Amino acid sequence: MRALNSLTLFLNLEYDKIADEITAFIKKTVNAAYAKGVIIGLSGGLDSSVVASLCVRSLGKEKVLGVLMPAEFTPQNDTADAEELANQLSIQTELIPIQQISEVFFKKLGCDPKVSEQKIPAANILARIRMIMLYYYANLYGYLVVGTGDRSEMLIGYFTKYGDGGVDFMPISHLYKSQVRELAKHLSIPEKIVHKPSSPQLYQGHKLTDELPLDYDKLDLILFGFFDCKLSIYKISKLTGVSTEVVENILVRFAKSKHKRASPPVLKSKLINVSESKRQC
Repeated sequence: MRALNSLTLFLNLEYDKIADEITAFIKKTVNAAYAKGVIIGLSGGLDSSVVASLCVRSLGKEKVLGVLMPAEFTPQNDTADAEELANQLSIQTELIPIQQISEVFFKKLGCDPKVSEQKIPAANILARIRMIMLYYYANLYGYLVVGTGDRSEMLIGYFTKYGDGGVDFMPISHLYKSQVRELAKHLSIPEKIVHKPSSPQLYQGHKLTDELPLDYDKLDLILFGFFDCKLSIYKISKLTGVSTEVVENILVRFAKSKHKRASPPVLKSKLINVSESKRQC
């Protein structure tokens, strides 16, 4: 509970051991799948930079491929940061601009991303195009697609189903965004990436605060208080200084995004007698 009064306490983890644990998990997962390596979408952001670094530590630079997939409105500095990180890690990259691909989809669907009610559906098309690109190369080379989602994003459903959520495994999904930022410092990720504001960049000028009522420094404490400390909404509000309405908003996002974290539901029919079926076989 003390951690909710101080972000420093919340972030005070043994990052050496965490990095070792993740690298071991990556190697075990790749070996179990008989895969030759991993492929990762590099955005120039925090999460993908951390995951790429950990993959190189685990598998070696020869077994990691980074794919850069900028849209027309992707800030040039994001692409430059992704390229700089790839050079720092000495990994191979592919650069696949997706603007023309997305325009074909929009034209066929009669979709205008500038229309407010079509903005998010159009944005999700971009995320799913990127997933297709990653799986093309994964199939081509016998690689696994490694996910870059963290626990903060997973709990509130802040990812695109079958887009950036369409991956083979997720090595940092147990860490909150604030903790990933601290891990990045430990991994010597460039400071401009470590301190870069979170932004999905799925449409022109896309910012975190367009969709969420809080930045991650407060959001993470709310999630930690509820899911790890098992505190009430009132107690979390009191300890974090965030209104109960906003805390409730965050928890509603968790409930509404449950389907994004689960496998598709399957009917377990009571009309089928399994024991009888076995006898018939």
